[in-house]
Amino acid sequence: MKKLSKNEWVAVVVSVFIVGFFFIFGQGLVSMFSKTNESTAQTSQIMGQDIVVGTGEEAKTGSRVVVHYTGKFTDGNVFDSSVTRGEPFQFVLGSGQVIKGWDEGLVGMRVGGKRIVVVPPELGYGYQDYGPIPAGSTLIFEIELLKVE
Repeated sequence: MKKLSKNEWVAVVVSVFIVGFFFIFGQGLVSMFSKTNESTAQTSQIMGQDIVVGTGEEAKTGSRVVVHYTGKFTDGNVFDSSVTRGEPFQFVLGSGQVIKGWDEGLVGMRVGGKRIVVVPPELGYGYQDYGPIPAGSTLIFEIELLKVE
């Protein structure tokens, strides 16, 4: 097993803290930090926290982005990871190719950045089971932006 670098340890500690925070305090805090989409006047419940701020090109709606991600439940259990597979994932931001939580939560990231994105069921997979994801799940993603095209 590979030893983690100092930066990787910091990322792990921050991730565990954020997962623990949301596990303890639940959905109530997500609504306190919600943002408003001014164009539609709807409230978005996406919560994002940069754990590494990138310095490269910015991800904008319509950009093709390449990411590595790890998806976890609020209890910390991993349900999917491109990192484990060793294959980055790519999609066009804002095109509906991914869950709404990703289309909203990755806008503004810069290449080289890592962000924790908390996605409520309404902006994730909703209230029906989806593969290993139970209905009504709030999901936590750690996403690293590798490339913007």
